[in-house]
Amino acid sequence: MSVNRIVGASSDTATKIPVIIDCDPGHDDAIALMLAFGCGRLDVLGVTTVAGNTVGENAYRNALAVLSLIGADVPVARGADAPILRPLYTSRDVHGESGLDGLPVPPGLKGGGLTAVEFLSETLRSSVTKITLVPTGPLTNIAILFLAFPDVKEKIERVVLMGGVAGQGNVTPSAEFNIFADPEAARIVFHSGVPITMIGLDATHKALVYPNEVEEMRRIGRVGAVAAGLMDFYSRAYKARGFEGTPIHDALAVAAVFDEGVVKTQYARVDIETRGEFTAGRTVVDFRGAAGREPNARVAVDVDRDRFMHLLMTAISAL
Repeated sequence: MSVNRIVGASSDTATKIPVIIDCDPGHDDAIALMLAFGCGRLDVLGVTTVAGNTVGENAYRNALAVLSLIGADVPVARGADAPILRPLYTSRDVHGESGLDGLPVPPGLKGGGLTAVEFLSETLRSSVTKITLVPTGPLTNIAILFLAFPDVKEKIERVVLMGGVAGQGNVTPSAEFNIFADPEAARIVFHSGVPITMIGLDATHKALVYPNEVEEMRRIGRVGAVAAGLMDFYSRAYKARGFEGTPIHDALAVAAVFDEGVVKTQYARVDIETRGEFTAGRTVVDFRGAAGREPNARVAVDVDRDRFMHLLMTAISAL
């Protein structure tokens, strides 16, 4: 399989980390894709999409549009259009009607014939090295993969996901959006036995991009100008909520794959609440071992914001 084909990029993938990005673009997913392909540290084997920030059709189209923009020609596969058991819950108030309002670039690529789960299973099984999965949306595709093809788990290096929170949520007081959107899927993934790094709101709400940095982004080339335009739209929702800057949640998860120093983590037990009247979608993070259950995830609790911004700006400049 020919991978990570970017116009002008080196074809040497020997020292790069092999990853598959599972996303629901989404403004922060779009910036995360820019970081993944511009950083020079990841061998992106493909992109799969899932309904979350927006409906499945939009998420798939938006991924193709972003990859077209940055000149990344990799397999793209469309995944689940709804959670495992629940109706779809989207984030139109943050991401707009299209899921990526503010992006003027139409798709120039066409996706392949495989579904997301088919692509994931075939790629994992055929790989001679373990692959890191980077889900930045609801965990529906990953959960279905683990249920349908449990043998592929041994081919996964780890799952570095954006989702969850130990403190207060962003869609309810208890829950972060990606986990709330499909808590049953999240439970399957967290109980899978696969090594997990959880990049949640405790860290991403500290990874803020400020208005002066958006203007700097606007000056660093064609892709930077588009990224800044996306930030212009995306920042409105956070400004209305009292944020001085805008968190690019999903990009922090990507950064943590190739630069573990960008976040501080603690090993903890994470369980997913699926039935609580007020707590559905809650990631119950047990740092102190109060429940006496074995830890199952590394949980990000802090971020080196300056380091993160350097990685992000450098990657966008390279595209």
